[in-house]
Amino acid sequence: MEQAELPTGGLAKSIATVSISGTLTGKLEAAAAAGFSGVEIFENDLLTFDGRPADVRRIAADLGLTITMFQPFRDFEGMPGTLRTRTFERMLRKFDVMAELGTDLLLVCSNVSPQSLPGRGRIVDDFRDLGELAAARGLRVGYEALAWGRHVHDHRDAWDIVHRVNHPNIGLILDSFHSLARDVPIDSIRDIDPAKLFIVQIADAPRLDMDHLYWSRHFRNMPGQGDLPITDYVKALIAIGYRGPLSLEIFNDRFRAGSASGIALDGYRSLKLVEDEALARLKRPATMPQRIDVHGVEFIEFAATEEEAGPLGAMLATMGFEPVGRHISKAVTRWRQGDINIVLNSETEGFAHSHSIVHGASACALALRVHDVPAALARADSLRIPRFAQAVGSGEMDIPCVRGVGGSLIYFIEDGTQEQVWRNDFVPLTDAPVPGVGLSRIDHIAQAMGYEEFLSWLLYYFALFDVTKTPQLEIADPLGIVHSQAIENGDRSFRVTLNGSAAAQTLTSRFLNHYLGAGVQHVALSTGDIFATAKALQERGLERLPIPRNYYDDIEARFGLDPDLVERMAAYDILYDRTDEAEFFQLYSRAFAKRFFFEFVQRRGYDAYGAANAAVRLAAQSRFNTDTVY
Repeated sequence: MEQAELPTGGLAKSIATVSISGTLTGKLEAAAAAGFSGVEIFENDLLTFDGRPADVRRIAADLGLTITMFQPFRDFEGMPGTLRTRTFERMLRKFDVMAELGTDLLLVCSNVSPQSLPGRGRIVDDFRDLGELAAARGLRVGYEALAWGRHVHDHRDAWDIVHRVNHPNIGLILDSFHSLARDVPIDSIRDIDPAKLFIVQIADAPRLDMDHLYWSRHFRNMPGQGDLPITDYVKALIAIGYRGPLSLEIFNDRFRAGSASGIALDGYRSLKLVEDEALARLKRPATMPQRIDVHGVEFIEFAATEEEAGPLGAMLATMGFEPVGRHISKAVTRWRQGDINIVLNSETEGFAHSHSIVHGASACALALRVHDVPAALARADSLRIPRFAQAVGSGEMDIPCVRGVGGSLIYFIEDGTQEQVWRNDFVPLTDAPVPGVGLSRIDHIAQAMGYEEFLSWLLYYFALFDVTKTPQLEIADPLGIVHSQAIENGDRSFRVTLNGSAAAQTLTSRFLNHYLGAGVQHVALSTGDIFATAKALQERGLERLPIPRNYYDDIEARFGLDPDLVERMAAYDILYDRTDEAEFFQLYSRAFAKRFFFEFVQRRGYDAYGAANAAVRLAAQSRFNTDTVY
């Protein structure tokens, strides 16, 4: 049978109120503001609401929200004797609540009661009787297999029961977590009649080896934030002709500490992402442009006051950068070395000035070279990522941009037109090549953020850009644990590491307190000869981070390194890592104004970030600057 096309804009987007923090009214407002068309009302939210179900119905309607479902009804099927009678009496009370709420769908999750009986025929009879009661009220009941259900914990069994019941008011509810946590084959979705699939709940999660109930209650996250094959799951749903809502049901301790509006917006973005990725795999028209293909970082912009611009410029000079251009009308200078451009903005008004007032001298913007700027902006619009605009002087180029981490900006420059930007807006200060210290390109950018923001910004990058995620790492800081994860594009010309910590005294957390928010903590620059670069940096007077001698004794023994090589590394405080035949060298500057620092790296076939050395670096930074941040 030929399936109907998806509605314009894709499948309807819904979210369970349990996914968002706050009061029920606040949750409804956040869901509507984020762009959802529907909400599932979680029973606990209704029980704590100071009003009647009809009031919830009115608030939702005023916000333009449909109540897609009321949930959950627990321990229904297979109950013996008088327990069965009481269960049906309880069900009728819930039907009354549904009538007030204005929803026709109830979720029944598979029974976990030790008193429930396993007989499949008994369960089918229970649902057939329930179907008659629901039909009399004009209601529907969906059956969901919990991953920890006592007798039914596989959606194939739940579907078999629904199929046997064969009642128009009894259908199936799928939850991606329950299916994928138990490794139920995604192909089994092909056996489900989409007309009997009443709603689909979506949740991602990291791959963890633990009890299914605890895993579900504390570690679910948004599609794109975890490790489960959610895109393939949604692809299978669309392929069978499912046209109902995709509804988020997320339980996560981090999200409970986050803002309702932020979590709701993440949820909307995640559903847009996973649906479009599924449509792409089916070679069907998507609802927004493809993820942005980044061709490299054209420049990093630093904001600084007039007082800090001088010392920051002096630091750049010790790193081998030279000023090669001055803005035609603003106090903005272009510093260059190799393919690295650093823009130093010391204007006394405008965005950069505001950024420096709040954060001090800091990286306020990234400029990325992309293939299609209008498509990049359109995708950002679809994901509800806000644009930013400010006054542009006569004759200046207007470079479009969107908001990024910590209120910073991300500029989009059409790849191939970057020289036009420099020619148009900057007066050359020199045409001579910059000798530098051997730095050639930006290797990666490290950003620090609050622990509760970590997954949100991971989703931001993954939804907006054509990048992959590295596995999340836990790094030992002397005063706690730092969570770190990177996103990177295919040719590694765009890499960002995200770092967050729940411990109050880690360097990451102290950075946030001192910096007053999330932002760029350090920039890593690439060289083809770490020893020549280190020598030149020392001769120019760059202050670097001292590394203890014990570290070098350890790596000599651990990797079997030549003692002369180890001595050369120790002389310049160079850190080392190796995987198979790939090698990695890195050294660090001291921090500028205890806000940000620079890293210098050489890769020899190595594709990671030196996580094995992170604890040594963090300890060294803590040792030399215990009073504030670094």
